[in-house]
Amino acid sequence: MKSYYFTEEHHLFRQSLRDFLNKEVVPNIDQWEEDRRIPKDFWKKFGEMGYFGLNFPEKYGGSDLDFFYSVILVEEISKCFSGGFAILPMVQSYMSTPYILAHGSDYLKEKYLPKAISGEWICSIAISEPSAGSDVMNIQTKAIRDGDHYIVNGSKTFITNGVYGDFMVAVVKTDPDVGVGGISLLVIDRQAEGVSARKLKKLGWHASDTAELSFDDVKVPAKNLIGDAGMGFYYLMGGLQLERLVGAISTIGSCDAALNYALQYMSERKAFGRSINKFQVLRHRIAQMASEMEANRYFTYHCCRLHDDGEYAVKECSMAKLLGTELCNKVATECLQFFGGYGYMEDYKIARVFRDARIGTIGAGTSEVMREIISKMVIDGQEYESS
Repeated sequence: MKSYYFTEEHHLFRQSLRDFLNKEVVPNIDQWEEDRRIPKDFWKKFGEMGYFGLNFPEKYGGSDLDFFYSVILVEEISKCFSGGFAILPMVQSYMSTPYILAHGSDYLKEKYLPKAISGEWICSIAISEPSAGSDVMNIQTKAIRDGDHYIVNGSKTFITNGVYGDFMVAVVKTDPDVGVGGISLLVIDRQAEGVSARKLKKLGWHASDTAELSFDDVKVPAKNLIGDAGMGFYYLMGGLQLERLVGAISTIGSCDAALNYALQYMSERKAFGRSINKFQVLRHRIAQMASEMEANRYFTYHCCRLHDDGEYAVKECSMAKLLGTELCNKVATECLQFFGGYGYMEDYKIARVFRDARIGTIGAGTSEVMREIISKMVIDGQEYESS
């Protein structure tokens, strides 16, 4: 079928990426899940292939390609039956370093972007705290200016790449008495004195590291401030649209992988003298899922086009994230059901898909938060402008 979003060059890129993943990732996923860690050397290979820098300028080691190359990347890494594998490049390239690119000084860009794009350094985005998840305005981590440095105290939690990573973009309060205008973004080196991490045990995403971070009088150079002091909240509101859009894109790959895996099983599994893909009740469930998946795919592609055109599509990205992650949960649940008792066994990848899908409606803004954003725009006429 003719593609309205992807060129021949896009298709060639997708095939080369699939070849790389099939050779370097798929054979190792089960071991990485068991080890609960991906070897850091692998990410250097990933960076050498250019996959961390698809949308970054060439001067920092990027490829300066259109956004649909990233759409392909996120789809394909999400088909590898490991949310823990897929989340690292998503955080690295679309949720943390873009703040440095968009708002950072030349010093920050030159120091951090080339090593992040090459895969030598791994980055995290440190927003959530024990008492502040979606409520960014309520963060308590403080960064108080002291001469040429900020002194950082506080804690963060649920931070992907926070244990084995090299640096983070941290959301801090540089003026605790101002409210929204006191929030800033600060680049903090993971190994800085006073930074400690505790690895968290998770329901899913086992191959990734998720940390609870503590900052105890951490001394951070003032030149590590991203953009202007007090503008962090507004920078975040712009960046979160990309984060949510990437989350929506990942559901396309995850749903495709889950359904194809289930269809293969159903064609081989026999009950009552025939393969179970011949039973009407199951066929109709598949028809319904496939229809919803296609609708999700092309609405998300529409949002990607808006993003690539420079539109600040808050409503559309929020809708895509809401619908995609809710659908991914549904598909994972339905596909597990097709496997019967085997679906509950860790020997079958569908069990991992089921576990990994569950975080989608929580991370990067819960479904409840997405619905509130959408309702404000649809019902109350609220409008949002990019910072």
